[in-house]
Amino acid sequence: MKMKKAIVASVIACLLPAAALAKDIQLGVSMALFDDNFLTIVRTAMQKEMDKSQVKGQMEDAKGDVAQQLQQVQSFIGQGVDAIIVNPVDTNAVKPIMDQASKAGIPLVFVNRRPQAELTDKMAYVGSDSELAGRLQMEALAKAMNQKGNVAILLGDLANEATRDRTKGVEAVVAKYPQIKIVQKQTAKFMRNEAVDVVSNWMTAGDPIDAIASNNDEMAIGALMALGKNNKVLIAGVDGTPDALQQIKSGRMIATVFQDAKGQGEGAVQTAIKLVKGEKVQKNVMIPYQLITKENYQAFVSRNQK
Repeated sequence: MKMKKAIVASVIACLLPAAALAKDIQLGVSMALFDDNFLTIVRTAMQKEMDKSQVKGQMEDAKGDVAQQLQQVQSFIGQGVDAIIVNPVDTNAVKPIMDQASKAGIPLVFVNRRPQAELTDKMAYVGSDSELAGRLQMEALAKAMNQKGNVAILLGDLANEATRDRTKGVEAVVAKYPQIKIVQKQTAKFMRNEAVDVVSNWMTAGDPIDAIASNNDEMAIGALMALGKNNKVLIAGVDGTPDALQQIKSGRMIATVFQDAKGQGEGAVQTAIKLVKGEKVQKNVMIPYQLITKENYQAFVSRNQK
């Protein structure tokens, strides 16, 4: 009789939909920062995907603090979560997080920001190729500049791999054009208000700037705020946020590069669930970038909504 019951239970389990099997899964999510427009879209997408997949989730804000993020991961492990998703504060400081998760045998998924460490078993990265974003952005600017002029680069958080790789992409394109020069390069930490101050200082210094390549849209909008209504400086960003699309529509920004926040958020949750179930996943789940200009911006209006 016990054998029959066991067989029946196994058959029922096999017939259950994936959502039913996933409903007891508990995920712990640590975001580098809640107060960030793009990461808010990623976070919202993760929450919606968890609801859709019927998994439980706890989201924490690391508030840009490496130590706090590690404490959150340790707390998740102590609570016995089935998998952890991390949007790292510092992509160079992820080793302690990886060690803790590995020691506990808990799957770990990094989202949006690529960790600067080799991923081991039960680990994955879901994001995009940041160097390509820089290349796409700068090619659009070079075309608008007629391949000549002075470029300034607004850098994101220096602890972030996206800052380094996007800037590397910009510089690689500039190297192709002898008449384009990089005259300024300064961090505004991905923040709109910081970019206002940086660009205002550039303008005060009096260096001629024909274009600004910004590591993200928030800083690009900050640059627009600093330059004012009569601005003739060409500006391009990265992310494809709703605010940036409005600036492209009005002609104040010439381009941005669409980073699929929704795709990254959904992909992170889906990957975590697969790892919990013991399914094989790619170590790097890459979500494509796409260039957005005034000619095609309408196709992206509904893509990165909060």
